[in-house]
Amino acid sequence: MSEKGKDSTHFGFRTVEKGEKQHMVRQVFDSVADKYDVMNDVMSLGVHRLWKRFAIDMAAPRRGEQILDLAGGSGDLTLLMARQVGETGHVVLSDINAEMLRHGRERVVDAGLVKRVSFAQINAESLPFADNSLDCITIGFGLRNVTDKQKALNSMFRVLKPGGRLLVLEFSRVQVPGLNKLYDEYSFRILPMMGRLVANDEDSYRYLAESIRMHPDQDTLKGMMEEAGFERCQYYNLTGGVAAVHRGYKF
Repeated sequence: MSEKGKDSTHFGFRTVEKGEKQHMVRQVFDSVADKYDVMNDVMSLGVHRLWKRFAIDMAAPRRGEQILDLAGGSGDLTLLMARQVGETGHVVLSDINAEMLRHGRERVVDAGLVKRVSFAQINAESLPFADNSLDCITIGFGLRNVTDKQKALNSMFRVLKPGGRLLVLEFSRVQVPGLNKLYDEYSFRILPMMGRLVANDEDSYRYLAESIRMHPDQDTLKGMMEEAGFERCQYYNLTGGVAAVHRGYKF
């Protein structure tokens, strides 16, 4: 690989310098933060809530556990897990984007769960936690926006305790014959239009559609988790592969 190739990455379908991507992603989520929850419901017809509940079922949070919700945004996964870890457990709601984290904090406070949750603005590629300190890590619809995904997976493996598990919920590759064309039509024509009408931001939602296509497919992501050291890695397709949940353990 050339030096230029080593220093570049994808921002949607564009090739950009690695140092630029984090700033560009931040701009996207600064723009959509106020309408993020509404747009999730509109875009998925509410199905994203079922996907998230399935992911939490796979994570199986237990009382007293220490859990990190990476790229937790407005707090959907955190709220579900905070109720399950009980008063002796703790969930860290984290995001690299301050505006998204602010929305998440407001929702946690409104839910009366602030004693079980703390908040951290962090980069998934360099987690500020001690080795072998967490029972579980979740990341929902955030890994595809990370610049160096392998570095992030390595960092997640480091901070998990032996026996700990990682759950990745992310858009993936459609597996149902014939659904691809419909999904492409929706992603590249309908989704940007909804972004313009609901969030007054067509470009950000076009990027989100493009970022899904550039994200590793199910088997590639499974291999990346294994490269980081995770064992018993498996994935579960949701809605024909529109999304997938990957799970791996540290032993």
